[in-house]
Amino acid sequence: MSDILLLYLSLVVTVYFRLGGKFGWINLYEHLLPFSILYFFWLIIFYIFGLYDLNIIKIRETFYARFFGAILAALVIGLSFFYLFRITEVTPKTNLVLNILIFAVLLFLWRKIFLALFSSRFLTRVAIVGEQNQAQKLAEEINSRPYLGYKVMSLDMSRDLPDQINENKIEVILVPPDLVFDSELIKNLYRCLPTGIKFLNWTRAYEIIAEKIPVSLVNHVWFLENLGEGEKIFYDKLKRTLDIILAAIVIAATLPFWILIAIFIKLEDRGPIIYTQERVGKDGKPFPLLKFRSMEPEAEKKTGPLWAEEKDRRATKVGAFLRRIHLDELPQMINVLRGEISLVGPRPERPEFIRQLGKEISHYQLRHIIKPGFTGWAQIKFRYGRSVMDSQEKFQYDLYYLKNRSLLLDLGILLKTFQLFFKKD
Repeated sequence: MSDILLLYLSLVVTVYFRLGGKFGWINLYEHLLPFSILYFFWLIIFYIFGLYDLNIIKIRETFYARFFGAILAALVIGLSFFYLFRITEVTPKTNLVLNILIFAVLLFLWRKIFLALFSSRFLTRVAIVGEQNQAQKLAEEINSRPYLGYKVMSLDMSRDLPDQINENKIEVILVPPDLVFDSELIKNLYRCLPTGIKFLNWTRAYEIIAEKIPVSLVNHVWFLENLGEGEKIFYDKLKRTLDIILAAIVIAATLPFWILIAIFIKLEDRGPIIYTQERVGKDGKPFPLLKFRSMEPEAEKKTGPLWAEEKDRRATKVGAFLRRIHLDELPQMINVLRGEISLVGPRPERPEFIRQLGKEISHYQLRHIIKPGFTGWAQIKFRYGRSVMDSQEKFQYDLYYLKNRSLLLDLGILLKTFQLFFKKD
């Protein structure tokens, strides 16, 4: 909302300066509609570049790279909008540059002010009670994200809890999911109700703060309450329709790249263009995942299935380039059309890894109650899985998606997938 206000404020200031320090409503009105359309696309660009991800704002180098990249992309979109496609009769070359410069300054200052305020001023004080190791892990998750505006306070369970809550101005107490079995703790917390304190389950706190659901904090009852498929019938049908439409559009739009990629692959070693790899889909059924071949022919016959590596020695020169910009995955749009995967969902894994991970990670088989995806929540929130530990971390994000999946979340994931082009791994 603040960005929208800043966009229109920058437009008003632009018109003011262009009229030599005078303000004209007629001139502003002429620019209002075309710039409003442009601002809609700019906001999407800012979202794709991660300017609404608080964990990006806090890292100076990352923020600067994303910020200037987004501004440059917005300028290119603006020039294309007004001059290349000529959607409107207005062609404000100087106004466009002046507008984006003014907005860039306002946007940069607002991001810095926002981070400073919510990292040190507007803090919600929370206390954590329960088993020490798990409480410590949750505290670490909160402390690693100061930009979210939470501050962990300590409680001495041997002292009067209501007095401590009032003294430290604690607003929320995070309680373990198995609280029902600890009667003494329940009695102590019950006495805190007159203070107006809020109670939040650890699992829900993890979900809000870290956008994942730790397997160690959930039981069979949680799965029954949160992963029922009956409520998702309409969503699944609509999602399938959108999958077909969007996959067809992607194939049509990228078809020239398919031809060029095929030529370069053939020229390098005359091997096959498409590589198929068995993956596990919905309900545990295997299917052939399609990719442009990025490794040497018959590479896996020599090494067998391996976890992904940052620098795979088996990759060809063309393949390494395709992997870097994720173009090797374009043929998966055919898998989407065939209904084997969706555009958004958990990453489809290989049967060899599934058998291993099923033994190591509790409830891992539940990720197969829905179709796997070309992209997904775990893919945009965590790096490429290279070990069992990585897969365990990613499974926690899969659980979050399984519980919260919706068309709005899917749209956000698809847009954020473009961020992968700006990551090293």
